[in-house]
Order: sequence, then C-alpha cells, then structure tokens
Amino acid sequence: MIDRDLESIQEARDLVGRAYEAYQAFSRASQAQVDNIVEAAARAAEKASEPLARAAVEETGMGRYEDKIAKNLFAAVDVKNYILPLKTCGVIREVPEARIKELAVPMGVVVALTPTTNPTSTAIYKALIAVKSRNAIVISPHPRATKCVVSAMETMQQAARDAGAPEDLMLAMRIPTLDGTQELMRHHHTAVILATGGTAMVRAAYSSGKPAYGVGPGNVPAIIERTADVPKAVADVVAGKNFDYGLLCSAENSLICDRPVVEEVRRELKRQRAEFVPPADRDRLRLAMQDPRTGGLNADIVGLPATEVAQRAGISVPADTRVLVLECATVGRSEFFSREKLSPVLAFYVEDGWEKCCERSIELLEFGGLGHTLVIHSNDEHVIQRFFEEKPAFRILVNTVAAVGAVGITTGLAPAMTLGPGTWAGSSTSDNITPLHLINIKRLAYETKPYRAIDAPDEGRVAAAVGVGAPVPDEEVDAIRRAVEEFLAERRARKAR
Repeated sequence: MIDRDLESIQEARDLVGRAYEAYQAFSRASQAQVDNIVEAAARAAEKASEPLARAAVEETGMGRYEDKIAKNLFAAVDVKNYILPLKTCGVIREVPEARIKELAVPMGVVVALTPTTNPTSTAIYKALIAVKSRNAIVISPHPRATKCVVSAMETMQQAARDAGAPEDLMLAMRIPTLDGTQELMRHHHTAVILATGGTAMVRAAYSSGKPAYGVGPGNVPAIIERTADVPKAVADVVAGKNFDYGLLCSAENSLICDRPVVEEVRRELKRQRAEFVPPADRDRLRLAMQDPRTGGLNADIVGLPATEVAQRAGISVPADTRVLVLECATVGRSEFFSREKLSPVLAFYVEDGWEKCCERSIELLEFGGLGHTLVIHSNDEHVIQRFFEEKPAFRILVNTVAAVGAVGITTGLAPAMTLGPGTWAGSSTSDNITPLHLINIKRLAYETKPYRAIDAPDEGRVAAAVGVGAPVPDEEVDAIRRAVEEFLAERRARKAR
C-alpha cells in the first residue's frame, strides 16, 4: 500500500512544477489578457457560487448554506470588481520629477493554504488575486474541505483556459497532508505563501523559509457605547455572530456593553433572538464546546447553529434562537468563553464608561486577536477617535457588522478574505491582501544629481563627492595642506624624542 504522506509529497512537487511552467508562460501577458482571464474565472465562480456553497456545507458540516453563497459571491464579484481596475502589468507608475519608472513583476508560484471554515470563498479570492498579478497558484485545502476546493479551482481553471490562460495556472492538491503541505511551502519554485487558518498552520507558513502573508484568529470585541443607536448596534452584533454561524475570523466574539444602556441592550438581544444561557447551564455548554484533551475549542461544534450547539450541551432554548449569550467577568484561560469560538456563541461583558470598555477590549485582543479587528458602536466622535488611535487592532470598524465589515462587504476596505494582523501578531502586513501584495516592483532610475569626485589637492581644489557645492578656493586648499604638513611634522618630532 502506498503511503499517503509520500503520495501527498509527490503531488506537491508535481503541482508546483506544473504551476511554475504556467507562470513562466503567463508572466509576459499584457494587462488586457490578464484582465480577460480574471473576468472569465470570476464569472465562472459566480455562476457556481450556489453549488460550491452546498458542496462546502456537505463536505465540512460547517456553516449556513445561504451565507456561504453570499461569501462566494463576495469573492467572485466584489473582489473582481475591486481588482480589475488595478494596474498590475508593465509600467505601473512614473515619477517624472525624480526620473523614476516602476515596473510590475510577478512573484512566481503562489502557494495558498485555505481553511475548512471558508473553503470555497477563500479559494476563489486567492486564485483571482494571484492571477491578476500574473502569478500561478497552487492551493492546499484543509483535508475536510478538499473536494469543494478542488471543484472551485477546476471551475475557474476551465474558464481561464478558455480565455487563453496556460493549462496549469490554478491548481489544488487532492491529497493534502501535513507533509505534503510542507513540501508545497518549501519547494524551491514556491515564491510566496498566502496562509489563512489556525495558528499552527500560519506559524508553519512563516517558518517555511519563504515570504508569507498569514492571518490567524480574530476574537473580535464589539463595544456598544452609551451614545450608540442601540437597536441597530445589537442587530449588527447578532447578525455578525450568526453569519455563517460564526465562521469568519472577523466575526464578533464578545459584546462589551456600556452600563447606562445595559437594560436596553438586553431587551434588544432578546428581540433579536439571542438567548442568555442561565448560570446553571454554563458548565454544560463549556464541556460541549471544549476539547477535553487540549482545553481548546472542540472542532465538532464549529460552525453549527446555536440551537444545535445548545442541543449537544443538553440545554433547552427556543427553536428560533440565533445566538447563545454567556455573561462573563474575566478574560483569559480561566474564562473559556473569552476566546474565539467559531460558532454563534457570544461572551457578554458590562463595563461603566468607554474607558473601561476600552480596557476590556484590549484584554480580549491580547488574549487571542491582537492586531486583527475591533468594532465600536457609538455616536461620540471623540470616543471613536480614541479607539482609532489607541486600540491594538488594525481594523477599527464603526457602527457596522464586524464579520462582514472587516472583509470589505459593508465598508470601503479592500475586499479580501486574508486580513493581515500586522507585526503585533507576527504578520508582515496589517493590510487586507490584494494583488498589489503579490507583485515585485522593479525601478528604473536616471541620474538626477551628477557625481563629482574629490580632486587631488595638487590640482588646486576640492569638490563635494556627492555633486553639490562649489569648488574650494585655491588659498583654502593651500591652508589645509599646510595644516596637515605641520601636524605630520609635529608627530614625527614626538616619535623622534
């Protein structure tokens, strides 16, 4: 029997080799050719958004079918509409006053790791931004989401090929194992890695020896400050927590409520069909959600609806419950519900004043979402500005649904499924990743400041080596020469003594 890991390693080598040949053939494509291929691939993904969503839910057992359609359409339509106008071929910028031209150069083979939580939408997005920048791409899907990712890539590759793309521009592994994925990342033809997923996978990408863009957990705090439009704020938080059953890393994970509006927030949560879990049922829910071996999250409850999570914990809730809410007072390992939960389960904190809300949000981010995203619901511009300036997150969202606002659906942020958390979280960028992150820039620079070498003293003048300043007068040169000669004579005399 053939070892599966060896099969995976061999597949990784074969796929990167094929992708590298495709990249070489594609690297000199014109902007018009690239855009035509991107348009064709995106159109095919758009048409397949519904069957791909169904396939993702059936294969992974995670998430809400209707929301996965929305995510696929976001990747195929919104991302495409944003990236198509970008110039990624030829001279992309000229600076006449500096006599500089900038030329876009593709990186090569992009290796992309996609998560089980958002498999097809992430594959569509990463394939489009890679091809837009004239790269080839090979995806290593999560083992529990292999078939749907392969289907997405084959759908786009067929359309791209019909539009003139090389045969192997967009590929996906069919036998993804840890060893195979590591071979993929470390292959000598791999140029850059796009890693979306768990902390261990992102760390593996950064330790591969290749340039990498990675994003891990979000653990997003949502603050409802006393000046907020409470009904809208609560509706936004519940919508974000329930979207695809909490699978986006940008989903709200904790609600921090300013004390003066706490009763109104509680009423609105109830109206939005968010159910507070009684203290007596708290441990039952924790045991159902916690992995007994690691103390982390039990993968079996990830992406399930709130009613099913409650059922697995033996908790009775109304049949129309959208979100389970747990009242919390601390953050850290001793409070299980203060972590990222990847399900429609929301921690609920009450603090008095925006400063205390701020402190709690920092605790939550430092515990598991540093650099990622924070959302504040407020109508006080001073408070909003303070959060913008001081909180350790690179996406400070205001009065919107964090889950979809961070990726650019309800905000003007660059539409993306990979959201860099910056150096605070060990990432090389704090940006939403676009095709411009997948090109090298070559610069042509003409001389603008002529170089002038220092003339020999006996020629009578000294010029500035960098080409600025007037020649030194002959009398000054003579004075410098005499001073040097006097100094050397004195030193020789001291040695003689």
